[in-house]
Amino acid sequence: MRWLKRALKAPTRQKKRQPSSLADFAGVAEKRLRLIVGLGNPGATYASTRHNIGFMVVDRLVREYGLSGCISRIDVALAQGHIAGIPVVAAKPLAYMNRSGEPLGDFVRTHGVQCEDMVVIHDDIDLAYSRIKIKEKGGDGGHNGLRSLIDALGTEEFVRVRMGVGRPEVGIGVVEYVLGEFDLMQQSTLEPFLTLAVEAAEGILCESAKEAMNRFNRKP
Repeated sequence: MRWLKRALKAPTRQKKRQPSSLADFAGVAEKRLRLIVGLGNPGATYASTRHNIGFMVVDRLVREYGLSGCISRIDVALAQGHIAGIPVVAAKPLAYMNRSGEPLGDFVRTHGVQCEDMVVIHDDIDLAYSRIKIKEKGGDGGHNGLRSLIDALGTEEFVRVRMGVGRPEVGIGVVEYVLGEFDLMQQSTLEPFLTLAVEAAEGILCESAKEAMNRFNRKP
C-alpha cells in the first residue's frame, strides 16, 4: 500500500509554543480560525472502538502539533494552536454521538466560527477499511453524529474527512460492529491510517478541500 509506506515514513512535525487561552489566541490570529472536529463517544468504554476513530485522529493531531488546552468546557474537549501557521482549535464533543451536535453548535455560535472553516472527521461503514474520502458538503449518510451536527448548525456546508471502517460480516449488526474494537488485521495498520488522516486534515487547511480530495480520495 503506497499510503502505508508514506505514512510510516512521515517526518515528525515541529512543535511550537501555543497561546495560553482562546481569548489570547483569537487576539493574535491573523488568519481565520479553523475548527477541526473529531466525532466519537466519550468515556473509556468507547475509546478504542471503530466509532471513535474521529477522536483518535484529533488526539494524534493534538500530539503531533503540540496543541494545548484552552478554555474549560464540560461538554467539549478543546485544544488550540497552529498548523502550518494557521490558527486551529481541535474539538471532541463530550456528549454521546447522537447528541454531539449540541455542544459543537454552541461553541461555533459563541466564538463566531464559520461553518465553511470546519473540518469534521468521522467513521464511515460505506468505505472499506483504510480508505479516506474527503467531502466538501452533503447529508448525514445515516451517521448519527453528522445528523446531530447538521441539525445543530442548520447547514450541511462543512468539510468532512470520512474514515473507512468497513462493513460487518454477515450476522453482525451495524451498531455492534461500530461499537466494537478493530480486529487484529485492522489494528496492524491503524497507526499509519491515523497518520494519513492527520495529513489529509493538514492538506485541507494548507491547500483546499478540492486539492486534498485529489490527493487522498484515491484507493490505496
